[in-house]
Amino acid sequence: MSQKVRDVMTHRPICLPADASVAKAARLMRDQAIGDVLVTKDDRLCGVVTDRDIVVRAVAEGRDAESTPLGSLCSSDLFTVRPDQSADEVVRLMREKAVRRVPVVEDGRPVGIVSLGDMALEREPMSPLSEISGAPPNG
Repeated sequence: MSQKVRDVMTHRPICLPADASVAKAARLMRDQAIGDVLVTKDDRLCGVVTDRDIVVRAVAEGRDAESTPLGSLCSSDLFTVRPDQSADEVVRLMREKAVRRVPVVEDGRPVGIVSLGDMALEREPMSPLSEISGAPPNG
């Protein structure tokens, strides 16, 4: 039986509503030692914002982090997977789409996220990427 997404995903992803501020997302990323936040509207996934998005789309453009809503800068052209899908399918999709993170949804609601690091830790525990992904945060 092939491994399922639910076996490798990070459960209970950090989510914020689309009207939450960029500053709130940045603080959550710092406090939780994560690099992304799922963005929701009415509890349904509508986007993803990464630490890089905050730097490139908010800070570099001179936006006010306290008043800029996440919905205005998150990536909304997403592809998602379901928890019961094959982990092999996620790897294929990550390669095909050249993405590092894939939200996991059930009925449009986020239930997890799969990262390149999650897949490396699960599939190649002795690889350099696994060692980096499994190390404690450096900040």
